[in-house]
Amino acid sequence: MNTADRFSRQRGLVPLDKLKELKVTVIGIGAIGRQVAIQLASVGARHIQLIDFDIVEPTNITTQGYLQSDLGRSKVEATAEHIQRIDPGIQVVTVLDRYRPQQELGDVLFCCVDSISSRSAIWKSVKDQTQFWCDGRMLGEVIRILTATDLPSQAHYTTTLFLQSQAQTGTCTTQSTIYTANLAAGLMLHQFTRWLRDFPMEVDMTLNLLSSEMNVTYPDFAGRV
Repeated sequence: MNTADRFSRQRGLVPLDKLKELKVTVIGIGAIGRQVAIQLASVGARHIQLIDFDIVEPTNITTQGYLQSDLGRSKVEATAEHIQRIDPGIQVVTVLDRYRPQQELGDVLFCCVDSISSRSAIWKSVKDQTQFWCDGRMLGEVIRILTATDLPSQAHYTTTLFLQSQAQTGTCTTQSTIYTANLAAGLMLHQFTRWLRDFPMEVDMTLNLLSSEMNVTYPDFAGRV
């Protein structure tokens, strides 16, 4: 099977001509970030940058989809290897480090870090540079997806960056599951493909799996919600 054939069933949903020209950065290759990276590779992204300083631990096999053989390896290298197994033609750049302002990033940025303070620092550094920004947040079975691509959505996103001390916390046994992370990544990729097709996006979406509720917020043109 040639490479072109594998995209035949998504061709009407994912515009490969636009996707192949974009450089995509994923910051944080944990529960959500690893799934985002794998889905990007599957749908046809050709240039993927992975940024994370962490290594694979036993709990990451359960909640983040890493393999037993990945234990002790850096998350970026283990995920890059998985991407290459999906499609060896994908250019993968790994950065074994925290995000730093001097790092050169892609046109599209998926923020999958696990603290508000980290999100705030990254956002302040890149908000005027990135074309598409998507932030995935997860606690237990509650997912929040925030997307910023223009001035109103950027203004709304800024309002979601509260102090770290105000962040909701959960017990150590109810923080994440692989199925919730997969759903979060899928929703993020859906917003991305909508953007590629010039469709309107949900800039702020919350999905509560336990109560089977989804709430969507749309900012107006003044940036209010």
